[in-house]
Amino acid sequence: MEKILFKKILSDCLIFFLISLVSASVVVWVFQAVNFLDIMIEDGRGYLVYLNYTLLNFPKIISKILPFALFFSFFYILTKYELNNELIIFWSFGINKIQLINFFVKISLLLMLIQILFTSFFVPKSQEISRTLMRDSNVDLLEDFIKPKKFNDIIKNLTIYAEEKSSDGILKNIYLKKETGDNSFQITLSKSGRFIVRGNSKILELYEGKTINNIDNKISTFNFEKSDFNLTNLDSDIVVVNKLQETSTLILFSCINDLFSLNLSLLKNIDFTNSAHNCSKDGLGNLYKELYKRFIIPIYIPILILISLMTTIYSKENLNYSKLRLFIFLFGLSMIIFSETTLKFIENTFLGNLKMIVIPIIIFLSIYMIIFHKFKMRFLSKE
Repeated sequence: MEKILFKKILSDCLIFFLISLVSASVVVWVFQAVNFLDIMIEDGRGYLVYLNYTLLNFPKIISKILPFALFFSFFYILTKYELNNELIIFWSFGINKIQLINFFVKISLLLMLIQILFTSFFVPKSQEISRTLMRDSNVDLLEDFIKPKKFNDIIKNLTIYAEEKSSDGILKNIYLKKETGDNSFQITLSKSGRFIVRGNSKILELYEGKTINNIDNKISTFNFEKSDFNLTNLDSDIVVVNKLQETSTLILFSCINDLFSLNLSLLKNIDFTNSAHNCSKDGLGNLYKELYKRFIIPIYIPILILISLMTTIYSKENLNYSKLRLFIFLFGLSMIIFSETTLKFIENTFLGNLKMIVIPIIIFLSIYMIIFHKFKMRFLSKE
């Protein structure tokens, strides 16, 4: 019977948690997806690139919302069980509150490991893929990218200016400057032009203009009645190096192994050339922050579940039960905020950060002992 009861309360908590997590994540994702519309509007990317890029940010959203959704779900279900007198069933079958807390502690440790897996693997990997997607994709919606009376220079090594743009897509008084080398560039002036697709190529067809070539200060010009400017395989001028949050955890550990000459065989022969700009002693503080975010902040998940279990210390018949619930809820929110703000206290030395690693463990043990003591005292008073 114990297994059935524990399975029932756990399933209620997890189902409500998953519904809350997915619902909140989808809402945040929709708002973020609207902001990402600039990828198409301003940067000229295609619809599939936009869709894939926004979807790849979903794991990051989930990892951010998970702590609050978890605390809120467990707090709500445990309170609901108490208000509906469902916890009495547990006590009637000989299950004491200490058994209940130990059961949820085990579950919280499993959820903590899942969050660590998310923050240390899925989130960095999805962020890395999203950057690769942007770096390797082409500018497809160039017609929407061009804004009249504005120098459009988002495309790498290319500046486009058009004085007017008619409703049928005709551009007037066009200026094009293309960087062709360190000391070389090409300037094209045209009275009008329009975008066309020829085979698999996207072309800006220009009419009545002049092209000026400057190669090592040697200038040549030619006039044309009609000229094609190929726009295939153009890249936007985005940052191509990966950020720290997009770097795999294995590379971060390999970087520390290299910086401190730890000579750990498991972390040797790992190529982190593309992340060399993130691997330096000057940026050690940021490196520690990223690892802290991935491995230490998830330790607060068992703490949040323990806080939600504080609702079972007193029954609803207690005159202060409503105030206790409000205090516990605010305490849980404060702990979520505190866990995020601790990032600001990460230093450049491992010993300096040791206290930040120990703090969540001390908080967890302290809350556990308080709840355990309360349950034990109430159990002994009944005897």
